[in-house]
Amino acid sequence: MGLLNRHRTPPVAHSLRVLAALLSYPDAAHRAWLDEFPALLDGEAALSIARREELKTFIRRLSAMDALAVEADYVQLFDGGRATSLHLFEHVHGDSRDRGPAMVDLVQTYEQNGLMLAPHELPDFLPVILEFASTRPAEGARAFLGEFTHLLQSVFSALVKRESAYASVLGALIELGGGRAEPVAFTEDAPLDDTWEEPPVFGGCSTVGQAKPGQPQPIHLIKKPVSPGARP
Repeated sequence: MGLLNRHRTPPVAHSLRVLAALLSYPDAAHRAWLDEFPALLDGEAALSIARREELKTFIRRLSAMDALAVEADYVQLFDGGRATSLHLFEHVHGDSRDRGPAMVDLVQTYEQNGLMLAPHELPDFLPVILEFASTRPAEGARAFLGEFTHLLQSVFSALVKRESAYASVLGALIELGGGRAEPVAFTEDAPLDDTWEEPPVFGGCSTVGQAKPGQPQPIHLIKKPVSPGARP
């Protein structure tokens, strides 16, 4: 029995739930638990000592920051572009029709394991994925998380480039999934001005009788027809 215990996968449920909370919108309810997180991480010891210390530094920073600043930083970081989106299927399918079936499959996975999504939640939202993983046995949770490693690496890389402390949370998830957190190539977000720029109407006024901007505009003189009986 002792030999079996030595080879059991260490538990990860508490660590996953702490990381899920750190990646959720930092409202007052979530921030109220910040002081509890270091003890939960240390008690489980699922992460390396270096990673846990990094997370503790991040937690202390969140605790010390103004509440409105924390919330604004979160929104700007995770809602401001696809590269750092926490909706993981955006990194695979974008806005294509393929995202729908993938979401349905994930919902069915949750439901088959007795879990139901809240009405306002999307199944590919990373904190939701982590909450589900935390309900699985440790080995299964790590394997499930490992399936998303390539997506987590992409988000991690974008956060590193933005010098965001949230990168430590993604690094911890990659570690739990059996990967190694290191920057990889990722698709940059288009500049905001380009995203909102409207295309030229009619291809830049290239309809018959008009030229594109910057070119001479031809003038056509048309003789007005004279109605019968009208005086010249």
